[in-house]
Amino acid sequence: MSAAPHRPVWIDMLLTALAPAIWGSTYIVASELLPPDRPFTAALIRTLPAGLLLVAFMRHWPARGEWLRLLVLSGLNIAVFQALLFVAAYRLPGGLAAVVGAIQPLLVIALTWAVDQRRPLQFTVWACVLGVVGMGVLLLSPDTVWEPVGIAAALAGAACMATGNYLTRRWRSDLPVFALTGWQLLLGGLMLAPVALAIDAPLPRLSLLQVSAYAYLSIAGALLSYALWFRGLARLPQVAVSSLGLLSPLTAVILGWALLGQALTGVSLLGLLVVLGSVLAVQWRSSRPA
Repeated sequence: MSAAPHRPVWIDMLLTALAPAIWGSTYIVASELLPPDRPFTAALIRTLPAGLLLVAFMRHWPARGEWLRLLVLSGLNIAVFQALLFVAAYRLPGGLAAVVGAIQPLLVIALTWAVDQRRPLQFTVWACVLGVVGMGVLLLSPDTVWEPVGIAAALAGAACMATGNYLTRRWRSDLPVFALTGWQLLLGGLMLAPVALAIDAPLPRLSLLQVSAYAYLSIAGALLSYALWFRGLARLPQVAVSSLGLLSPLTAVILGWALLGQALTGVSLLGLLVVLGSVLAVQWRSSRPA
């Protein structure tokens, strides 16, 4: 009987976890299927069509006082983050690009502590640190390529997403989740458009596989996943949602092993288990009554 109140929380956690699991596939799709050296075009195609579809479907306009906050969130969560994500994806191995972003839960904890003066639980902090260490063990290899621009992009992307998540929770909007998602994707895509046109080379003639890859990134990787993510931010503790982001590098590593034959040693498997344990520990602690 006592477990009944917690069941909806775990359903929310599982649905939210789908978003970073889908995002983890971005790295292998970008590196293996998309035309090379066009990160801003990939970010634009991922976000703008999905935003147009959601806004047209929802037909829900933000209130006049919400526009400035919506522009800030669109820049952080979508435009800047997606641009940096694809820069990192093109320059780094998928697992490494994602593992650098594993510091995001710690950044959210630091923001909450510094701005809201809410001291985090030591259990949560150490669980998040353990997750980062586990990801490092999982990717530990003397052959790992630490490309400076890619590393910087991944770190900056993690900082943008952490700040955007924090502000999304702090600035609660009256918009329905799908409308909020659509407007952020649309505005973020419009911000990306001039950058993609100015910097990236024009797209070559695309194969059916490449068109399908772009469609997957837009429909699953933006429309569906961001809707689930913002839904989770509205319903779950902020640190719990951010810790689920560790599933993104985990998915990237598993896909690299399954599809590209990248090796997983005994030490790597230990790291994988540590990361899973870290995520589950944060979710368990967050689901308990205060």
